[in-house]
Amino acid sequence: MNKTITLERLKRSILNEVRSGDQEGRCLAQYKREMELLQQEKMSHVEELRQIHADINAMETVIKQTEESMTRKLSNASRLHEDYRPLKTEVDLLRRQYLGLDRLPDLHEEEGSPITPEYVYLYLTLCEVRVALYNCYKL
Repeated sequence: MNKTITLERLKRSILNEVRSGDQEGRCLAQYKREMELLQQEKMSHVEELRQIHADINAMETVIKQTEESMTRKLSNASRLHEDYRPLKTEVDLLRRQYLGLDRLPDLHEEEGSPITPEYVYLYLTLCEVRVALYNCYKL
């Protein structure tokens, strides 16, 4: 009889282990599905970060190009201003001496001009100094 009871206990233990194993197998399958979803989510975030990084690089390029363009335009304006100043002085002198006319308005006095007296000093005059220094050190 003792062997029958032992046999019954072993049978129950086997069935319990198999049931537990089946439950663990279902959990394992569920965990693996969840892991796959997390991996997919991770990859979508990785792609999103890659796109953000690409956008940042593109924006840095645009900013650099815009800064270079602005510097070129201010430098050109400064060089033109170097030609403008003595010619304006000469024209004003000729108008006053030979024609009895008032001087022409300065750049900042023109109607609708984006140039202020401070702009002339800060951007045009100082730009001339920056360009001269740059050319001096470039050599």
